[in-house]
Amino acid sequence: MYELTHHIVSLPTSQYIQEYRNPEKFISFCQQCERYNRCWACPPFEFNTDEYLSGYQQTYIIGTKITFETATRNSCTTLEQHKTISLQAIESARKIIDPQLLTLEHEYPDSRAFYAGTCHLCPLNSCTRINGFPCLHPQEIRPSLESVGFDIGKTVSELLHIELQWSNDARLPEYLTLVSGLFTKESIYAPISTRISSLLTV
Repeated sequence: MYELTHHIVSLPTSQYIQEYRNPEKFISFCQQCERYNRCWACPPFEFNTDEYLSGYQQTYIIGTKITFETATRNSCTTLEQHKTISLQAIESARKIIDPQLLTLEHEYPDSRAFYAGTCHLCPLNSCTRINGFPCLHPQEIRPSLESVGFDIGKTVSELLHIELQWSNDARLPEYLTLVSGLFTKESIYAPISTRISSLLTV
């Protein structure tokens, strides 16, 4: 149905923040989403995002391409099929990637993972935040890079050198791109890149 490939780059966190973060611009996009203030992984947050990002030395960006088989693309003929197949592929990929990011957090103390998109831990529209209750998964939930103001489009094109593909009709694009991250207190370069690659190999 599809194949996952991972692309990993690293750069100093200070550089990533300076060149790829624009919280005012991207949080305004979040405000237009139905999950804004209704999901614990989405803005507005109860913590200061500037402080949340401070103190990290190195940033590792993980770009995951979900490349669809030709047969899968050809079988998709309606917008509903397009939506269903895309969501299933993203959810399946996240079930592989997210736990491995948490594993990396444990292996590298004081590191911080960022998921590719909104929370998938609870069913859609069932987050406890809607009714003012605490998160049911505080040890597993993580924000996305875009939710704290990073420019994912620029990250993908300039750092990962991947062209984002979109489709406004029933036909699936050749691939979808997910962007996760890991911020660390120390620069570990080759060891952590190798470890990320091994953990995410499926």
